[in-house]
Amino acid sequence: MKRIMFICHGNICRSPMAEFIFKKMLSENGLSDRVFVSSCATSTETIWHGRGEPVYPPAAKELSRHGIFCDGKRSVQLQKSDYNKYDLLICMDGNNIRNAMYIIGADPQNKLCKLMDFTDRPGDVSDPWFTRDFVTCYRDIKNGCERLLEKIKKEL
Repeated sequence: MKRIMFICHGNICRSPMAEFIFKKMLSENGLSDRVFVSSCATSTETIWHGRGEPVYPPAAKELSRHGIFCDGKRSVQLQKSDYNKYDLLICMDGNNIRNAMYIIGADPQNKLCKLMDFTDRPGDVSDPWFTRDFVTCYRDIKNGCERLLEKIKKEL
């Protein structure tokens, strides 16, 4: 089974959006039993007393506009041990890469990458926390996930 972790700063906007968008794509392609998907944060800002926050309401609303629901998802932080548990650690932006490296220490197997690196326009996923533009963020993530799915299908 292939294991993929999506990563962003707080695990309440971009990375859970990627997690649930990709899970829907896997389900639609009959691959849910062959790929495990999760998401996490690089920071602890959204994790209080060991209990994470739910997906940020505007992010959940944008997902629901596309028939995707993320009920029950709560933020968790990336752990050093996750490096050995996952085949790909996919970040939303360059800061996430830097912060993930701080947590995991090293990337000898080249598992760490950015989601948009799978597309024709590498770079960062638009951050709706600052822009409030969840539509553009959804579009970026969907595009990245579509290209990631193409890659996964070839590997499976």
